Amino acid sequence: MTTIALSSAPPLAPGTWTLDTNHTSVGFRVRRLGLAKVRGHFGDVSAELVIGPTIDHCRVAATVALASIDSGNADRDAHLRSAELLDVETRPTMSYRSTSIRTEGSGWALDGELTIGDTTRRLTLDVGFSGIEDFFDGTRHAGFEATGEIRRKDFGLGFGALGAMLGDVVTLELDLEFIEPS
Repeated sequence: MTTIALSSAPPLAPGTWTLDTNHTSVGFRVRRLGLAKVRGHFGDVSAELVIGPTIDHCRVAATVALASIDSGNADRDAHLRSAELLDVETRPTMSYRSTSIRTEGSGWALDGELTIGDTTRRLTLDVGFSGIEDFFDGTRHAGFEATGEIRRKDFGLGFGALGAMLGDVVTLELDLEFIEPS
């Protein structure tokens, strides 16, 4: 991954960049029984990236349908969707809204608010810029990688009898590709 730090002028065209859902992954990993890590992703994701004239005018908003969880095991996914863990009937979405962005090292720290159901907590994502590519169809795409950690207990997620089998810390791993505004 090539990272390019932002200062006052982002290296992207101003405007609202749309998410390329075919080349985006919103993944997670969580330790199970203190042994192995369970990994998965969410298939239904929407997001937009607004690029302004300076870093202070940039923002990101994203929504994930929690029922779209896929850990590679249908029985486990059904349990993850259940009232014991994600409770997708009560909490259908997870959304993120950035509140500020700042340079940090060779990338950025994206501060924001993550909402799952009725609970909102602050979340900082470490973001790296993968670059910009011109595609054969005339569009330009920009790629980003981001990581962050949440605690399940902060969102009231799954501390019933079976929920205790999973670790409290969930690592979010995002690979995002956005399409330049036309």
